[in-house]
Amino acid sequence: MPGFGLSMGLTLLWLSVIVLIPLSAVFIRSAGEGWESFWASAASERAIAAYRVSFGTAFIAGAINSVFGLLVAWVLVRYDFPFKRLVNALVDLPFALPTAVAGIALTALYADTGWVGKLLPAGLPIAYHLPGIVIALTFIGLPFVVRTVEPVLAQMGKESEEAAATLGATRLQTFTRVIFPTIAPALATGFSLAFARGIGEYGSVIFIAGNMPFRTEIAPLLIITQLEQYDYAGATAIAAVMLIASFFMLLLLNVLQGWQRRRVAI
Repeated sequence: MPGFGLSMGLTLLWLSVIVLIPLSAVFIRSAGEGWESFWASAASERAIAAYRVSFGTAFIAGAINSVFGLLVAWVLVRYDFPFKRLVNALVDLPFALPTAVAGIALTALYADTGWVGKLLPAGLPIAYHLPGIVIALTFIGLPFVVRTVEPVLAQMGKESEEAAATLGATRLQTFTRVIFPTIAPALATGFSLAFARGIGEYGSVIFIAGNMPFRTEIAPLLIITQLEQYDYAGATAIAAVMLIASFFMLLLLNVLQGWQRRRVAI
């Protein structure tokens, strides 16, 4: 192909400068201290607790977004109603809103003195506890599910549902046997995107999490804490673990997207 060599060379050069070299520096820096030092930092009790918080809350938020993101996408595709464009724009608001602003707003809303927090029972705290982290990650992850499922629903149309109804299928049977198998790859892709975004989220979480070690401390915050203490080896070790996890999430995401493209082609 004409120009392939030059285009590919520029592409690899740009990816190397922007992505590969900085990420490689993390692994090289973490490996420079030796395996024992790396393992002591990456697998410390505090680090494992931070992984548990980051991955656990991101998974819960992704699961919540899979349900309600599908509902939002369904409403936007299948129904016409007043202010539909406004609702459609609100879905993308977490993309444009600075994450720190979202964290401050959610904290003010769900704190004990906030509009919502003061209405909650005393035994059901949200801000500065794990539920607050889940809410923040749900907020920033919703658009990923909606925008991934929405075009699949729009392309599917209503003909298959009408055919199923003609054959005597109930609404539940139509959803489980006709609609869900079609949108399942897109829904899985949206969940993976929301989950991957959640495990690396920092700005919207630190204000509402409480940041208590072993309880509400997320892995990105632990990396910042290690850097502030000039423990560069510990910070890069934890960062390397997060990079590996992100790589496998992106690998899974590419597999899901390939699965989706094959289903659409069929």
